[in-house]
Amino acid sequence: MELTVFVAVILAAMLHATWNAMVKGDGDKHLAMAAVVIGQGVFAAPVLAFVPVPDASSYPMLVAGIVLHLGYQFFLLAAYRVGDLTQVYPLARGSAPLIVAGVSVLFLGVVLEPVQIGAIVLIGLGIISLALVRRVDGGANRNAAGFALATGCFIASYSLVDGLGARQAGTALGFYGWLAIGNAIVFIAITALTRPETLRNVRRKGMRVLLIGGGASYAAYALVVWSFTQAPIALVTALRETSIVFALLIGVFVLREKLDLAKVLSTLLTLIGAVLLRFGRSS
Repeated sequence: MELTVFVAVILAAMLHATWNAMVKGDGDKHLAMAAVVIGQGVFAAPVLAFVPVPDASSYPMLVAGIVLHLGYQFFLLAAYRVGDLTQVYPLARGSAPLIVAGVSVLFLGVVLEPVQIGAIVLIGLGIISLALVRRVDGGANRNAAGFALATGCFIASYSLVDGLGARQAGTALGFYGWLAIGNAIVFIAITALTRPETLRNVRRKGMRVLLIGGGASYAAYALVVWSFTQAPIALVTALRETSIVFALLIGVFVLREKLDLAKVLSTLLTLIGAVLLRFGRSS
C-alpha cells in the first residue's frame, strides 16, 4: 500500500475513533447519532461546489449506499441498546474487513498476496478478540452479538458499494458528498416520524456533537472513500478498522478505562496486521 494512502486511512481511523468516543460519552446515543449524521450532510454540502458531479452510471450505487448506511446506523443503535459498546463495536468493526476480503477475492476477482490476506485476518481477529477480553461479567449476550454481526455485514456492504460507486462516479468527494446529504435527509425523515423530540434536542443539546463529531465523521469517511479509489477496497477496509486501537487509547488516557495485558496483546495483533498491510504489495 502506498504511503499516502496508508497515512490517509490511519488519519481516518483516528477521526473515526474520535467521533465514536463522543457518541459513547453521550447519554442519549440516538441524539448523538442524529447529530453526527446531520453534521456529515452539513459539512458535505459546501464541498459539492468545488467537486465534479458524479457520473450518472454511479447513481444506483449512490442509492444503495444511502440505504446501507441507514441500515448500519439503525442496527448499530439497536446493538448499543442491548449490549455494551466495548463488546458491540469491536465485533462489528472486526467482522467487516473479513467479509469484504472474502467477497472481493471470491466474487470481484481481486487478487491479494498471502501477506495481505494474513494482515487482514490479523486485524480482524485482533479487533474481534477485544470484544472477548473486555467483557465485564463473562456472560453471553446473543442479541447484542447478533446485532453487532448484522452491523458488520452492513459495514462490509457499504464499503464495497461505496468503493465501487466512487470509482464509477469519477469523483470520490462528489460521490460521498451526495451520499452524505441523502443519508442525512432520509435519517431526518425517519427520525421525525419515530422520535421527533430527538430532532428538537439536536438544536438544543447536540450542536457540539454535530459540529465536532459530524465534522470528524465526514472527514474520516471522505478520506476512506478517496482511498477506495487508490487501493484495493479490502485493504483499505481492514486498515480503517484500526480505529479500534485509537478508541482503546482514548478510553485509557482520556476516559480512564482500565488497561490489562489481554487488551495490549489484542492491540498488538491489530498493529502487526497494519504494518504488514503497509509493506505488502497489491497485485
